[in-house]
Amino acid sequence: METGRLLSIALGILCCAAGSVSTAAAQDSSYAAMQQRGRMAMGVDQYTSVHHFDDLADGGRIRLERDRDDTAGAHAIQAHLRGIAKAFATGDFTTPAFVHMQAVPGTKEMAKRRGVIRYAFTALPRGGELRITTSDSAARRAVHEFLAFQRGEHHAAGHDMHDMHDMHDMHDMHDMQGMRGMSHPHPTP
Repeated sequence: METGRLLSIALGILCCAAGSVSTAAAQDSSYAAMQQRGRMAMGVDQYTSVHHFDDLADGGRIRLERDRDDTAGAHAIQAHLRGIAKAFATGDFTTPAFVHMQAVPGTKEMAKRRGVIRYAFTALPRGGELRITTSDSAARRAVHEFLAFQRGEHHAAGHDMHDMHDMHDMHDMHDMQGMRGMSHPHPTP
């Protein structure tokens, strides 16, 4: 009886492991397909390019650069980001929808509020940067939602304003506790 139970448990573990492997394989192939679509849209190999999607207080920033000196790749990135700046300014988010094969979070609101969002391209030696600015709080939330999705999908670096707020809150709390200790010294025995 005990052997049968152990065999049953072992088979269950193997089935779960096989399910995890097939789920991981599906995720890997899904990521690889997204990377391939990104290569078609951006003109450079996504595996040898570095994305950064940063939340900023007035909007955000997308940086895309080659991971090594590559003049042709840098020019392809610059052309892509210039085109993206123009498309986004008109409310056209078809390129990110194509790359991710879905409507990208935040883009509906960004398209709706396109009149209060500015897109500015800057060339960098290995690629470029697209700066997104707005003073409209709803547009800024949409930009941050868009950038957060991009960070996750591309497994990319970047600054998340929510993490930054949490850090600032911790520093503020620490500073307040330090000041409280200074303003109310402990009596000496």
